[in-house]
Amino acid sequence: MNKNMWQKIKNIYHLFQAIVANIYYGFPSRKIKVIGVTGTDGKTTTTTLIAHILKQSGKKVSFISTVYAEVAGKIYDVGLHVTTPSSFMVQKFLRQAVDNDDEYFVLETTSHALDQNRVWGVKFEIGVITNITHEHLDYHKTYENYVRAKEKLLKMAKIGIVNKNIKYQISNIKYSYQISNTIKKNFPNITRYNQENYSAAFLVCQLLGLSEKKIINAMQNFTLPKGRLEVFYDKEFKVIIDFAHTPNAFQKLLPEIRKKYLKKNSRLIHVFGSAGLRDRTKRPIMGKMSDKYSDYIILTEEDYRTENVDDICIQIASGIKHKPYEIITNREKAIEKAIFMAKKGDVVLLTGKSHEKSLARGKKEYPWSEHKAVEKAIKLKINNE
Repeated sequence: MNKNMWQKIKNIYHLFQAIVANIYYGFPSRKIKVIGVTGTDGKTTTTTLIAHILKQSGKKVSFISTVYAEVAGKIYDVGLHVTTPSSFMVQKFLRQAVDNDDEYFVLETTSHALDQNRVWGVKFEIGVITNITHEHLDYHKTYENYVRAKEKLLKMAKIGIVNKNIKYQISNIKYSYQISNTIKKNFPNITRYNQENYSAAFLVCQLLGLSEKKIINAMQNFTLPKGRLEVFYDKEFKVIIDFAHTPNAFQKLLPEIRKKYLKKNSRLIHVFGSAGLRDRTKRPIMGKMSDKYSDYIILTEEDYRTENVDDICIQIASGIKHKPYEIITNREKAIEKAIFMAKKGDVVLLTGKSHEKSLARGKKEYPWSEHKAVEKAIKLKINNE
């Protein structure tokens, strides 16, 4: 039996689970306004920003994001390498929010969750697609399949919203957005891609009845989620941690970092890898993007699973044609090398792991903290000077 057929059978099983979960928890999404956010990049920031604006405006709101879930006032870990939990967990969280008399629930929704029927039965008030770019083709096989999986969210929603930059034909669109003048005027110093995320959240909250003044006031005290353009160390040199792990994210993030943080004669040192048993076709493109904007590249592990980590790094390196690079497969050692070579004014950028708490090596998950790895390397550097 080929993989496609096996996945279709699994999806029927997921559908059955979702039906049972909806019945067991009493179809809770019918009693709360659910906002779904999907997209290749920007989902987490947009999800948490919408929830933040609603909370700051005095609304009772719960949400699930890649980083964590906040439901009925309690914080939950969503699990390892997971964005949208199982249908039973989604329905359980929705039920808890309803029982807490929450008015809104913001749900970060992946293409996998949509394809696998994990959010079947969820009644979405609004569905947002932030963007659709190169990712997950190991699973979806073609761009067309990937787009159609994302499109399912709009078909499930009363109101469908998409980014105007999306070049694909998508149905069920009621509104489209681009970077709004209001966001440009009030937030000129945030990155262009975050101006897009802010514009999406702005439109959603306007449609939910909030005034422009309330939305902007709430945005003023918003902090990006952990590991999203996070300047973690800022002394002689900077260390920035970000979740970027797609060619599109690199293309948007790297030039912004050069423009915002790099001075003349300082370097951008980029440490990254690519997940094993995932989209292989994106690897050389990521190498090409880093090659275009970085000054020195260190390729390393990023959840290589049962693939050969050296092979993954070599595939990424095939896109690097102009800049010096090296392969240090142990991520801790790679970070250590980057920090040791950083001089005054340099920026060390670590992408791909961000907030995640484990590294998948072989068939086992090992505890991991990008932040602790940086702290350890900086202490070593200081002690050696």
